[in-house]
Amino acid sequence: MKKQKAHQSQSQTLNGMTQSQGQDNGNFSFSDYNTEDFFDEMFASQMQVRDGYVPFQQRVEQLTREDLIGRQHAAERALMSMGITFNVYSEGEGTERIMPIDIIPRIIESAEWDRLEAGLIQRIKAINMFLDDVYNEQRILNDGVVPRDLIESSKSFLPACLGVRPPKGIWCHITGTDLIRGADGTMMVLEDNLRCPSGVSYMLENRELNKQTFPEVLAQTGVRPVSDYPTRLLQMLQYIADRPNPTVVVLTPGIYNSAYFEHSYLAQQMGVELVEARDLVVSGGYVKMRTTKGFQIVDVIYRRIDDTFLDPQAFNPDSMIGVPGIFEVYKKGRVALANAPGTGVADDKVIYAYVPRIIQYYMGEEPIIPNVRTYICREEEDCQYVMDNIEQLVVKEANEAGGYGMLIGPKASPEEHDSFRQKIRENPRNYIAQPTISLSRVPCIVGDHAEGRHVDLRPYILYGDGVNVIPGGLTRVALRKGSLVVNSSQGGGGKDTWVLY
Repeated sequence: MKKQKAHQSQSQTLNGMTQSQGQDNGNFSFSDYNTEDFFDEMFASQMQVRDGYVPFQQRVEQLTREDLIGRQHAAERALMSMGITFNVYSEGEGTERIMPIDIIPRIIESAEWDRLEAGLIQRIKAINMFLDDVYNEQRILNDGVVPRDLIESSKSFLPACLGVRPPKGIWCHITGTDLIRGADGTMMVLEDNLRCPSGVSYMLENRELNKQTFPEVLAQTGVRPVSDYPTRLLQMLQYIADRPNPTVVVLTPGIYNSAYFEHSYLAQQMGVELVEARDLVVSGGYVKMRTTKGFQIVDVIYRRIDDTFLDPQAFNPDSMIGVPGIFEVYKKGRVALANAPGTGVADDKVIYAYVPRIIQYYMGEEPIIPNVRTYICREEEDCQYVMDNIEQLVVKEANEAGGYGMLIGPKASPEEHDSFRQKIRENPRNYIAQPTISLSRVPCIVGDHAEGRHVDLRPYILYGDGVNVIPGGLTRVALRKGSLVVNSSQGGGGKDTWVLY
């Protein structure tokens, strides 16, 4: 079996590489930037620069406009040369695209990050307890805190996992929790991603590009590192193994998957094998990998395959990308899977609405980071409110992701409103609705000047020997003017996220 290689990051000096090109047309300035009526991450009222951004703003405004734009273009070329791509399946033939980047970072000050970190740790611990309970004692269902029929009707609830105890009692090893900031500056959880959260490779490469674009500002500002994520990921995967010196692999559906670059990148960064289903076999009660020296036992699998495709014998019999028999080996504790099968039930957007109650039930605490106000269409009063106010709401399908299956009421047509009303009537269990949040904005380079674009934040959380929140994450940007949809599949891009010491 050949080991797949990610494209290596190329050492390119972006700093100042265009200063000699063309004529100086004056220094870059934020003086014409308009915050409008949105919360701006860089500017407070009266265009006062927030403290964390002061060193960055001072340095950027020393650059010529041409120099800054040149650095943006150089970063884009570097992404192209690195091959940092994703596939857009909605465009017919799986169009491969570069993940756009904007070089102006999103900066989070230390005190705010410490609160977010505490809130994410609290949330992940509670969700892990919830998953373990749902598939075992079911106390939270018996006590009526979460309706039993809600769980049993979830597309991501796996009855085959009932009675399963994953290694070290950990279900959600890798989580990407999406955070947004509203008009009043409050950070809220928009959704939890526990199945195969993607985007961490963009976080890592955005940082490498910003190191080359603004090296002196990063050094002076005191930004917490994210480059050790692959090391932390590997340590977490090794922690859940049953044997010393475990063999760890990354399982990918293959080169046509939209996140294949990330799969190969992380395998290369961790120094482990990237495998497909054809490289693995169940033999003698273990999962084994084909190698040039024969079969080798695999102890830990970081799977980038959805639950139901993992094992055609246990789940979807039509799966061509799974490993027959792997689930039985997992149940016997002879291989660890990250994330554990069954975690997807906590990704259900209707279950999301119950997470504050889940935190209170298991931990006896109020959530540190609140949810967005959510209307549950299966509940009669909430459903009527959604029907009456759909023009002002965002409606989401329970199990869709990537910006699909969603209605943004203020931007939709009357025909689209009526279509979604009908969908809700036919299957209220499958829908939630939320107020249209005026997401915070960060300056982005548009042409030769800066304009505000809406953002969210996806921090990455590793659960091994404790819960470890990576200081930063992927700031996703709605690059289309006025858009609130930040997903890359819907025209979004990314920014580096600087968390200050």
